[in-house]
Amino acid sequence: MSDLLIEATGVEKWFGTAKVLDQVDFAVRRGEVVVLIGPSGSGKTTLLRCINHLETIQNGRIAVNGALIGYRQLNGKLVPDAERNIAIQRRDIGMVFQRFNLFQNMNVLQNISLAPQLLRGTKKADAEAQARALLARVGLPGKADSMPSELSGGQQQRVAIARALAMQPAVLLFDEPTSALDPEMVGEVLAVMRELAQSGMTMVVVTHEMGFARQVADRVVVMAEGKIIEEGAPETVFTAPEHPKTRALLSAVRH
Repeated sequence: MSDLLIEATGVEKWFGTAKVLDQVDFAVRRGEVVVLIGPSGSGKTTLLRCINHLETIQNGRIAVNGALIGYRQLNGKLVPDAERNIAIQRRDIGMVFQRFNLFQNMNVLQNISLAPQLLRGTKKADAEAQARALLARVGLPGKADSMPSELSGGQQQRVAIARALAMQPAVLLFDEPTSALDPEMVGEVLAVMRELAQSGMTMVVVTHEMGFARQVADRVVVMAEGKIIEEGAPETVFTAPEHPKTRALLSAVRH
């Protein structure tokens, strides 16, 4: 089995006439925590969504676990894959969004246990037992019967993380998971993410939380104008950035 879990090569993406990803090469190894940083509009979230095929790419290819995402080879060319195959591939890719995306008409236990039953064929009792264990892991052992509307933003985001974990994904993608939270709730979500990183979970995180990136990331990738302009170990990127745009970004954050 290859050490590479995610491998994106020559990825290009347009929205209309705007090129938002420009020949991006990006790889993530198993067990690695990679943090994507960059100014708004640099392509970070779009890259994340392309890995999960929530956005389609116009050029290049993306493979997860050695399998092409969203496309298949036919007579030497890439053609769109069947939705059923894409859905199967997505089972291995967990996604945590800015806005939680919990089902408001279901309680917490149902939110977490539904997908394993539908997509992995897990028995209801097993799925619910796993959901309760995951709630304990994210620090919410008493919230199984609560409705999302009864929870704080930080609690809802921790439920969303538990829901993603319930599918036992090979990788977790985080799209600015703390940006919609009140400041006092940010720490509780980052604490869960730190625990996941320490447990060996492969993670790709888009965030503006530079302290988290510096402490937890194995590698920091800097994007600007749809390109990867710099990457390296956190200490190197944060203390001795090479690219002028990286220096400008970090200077703006410090001030």
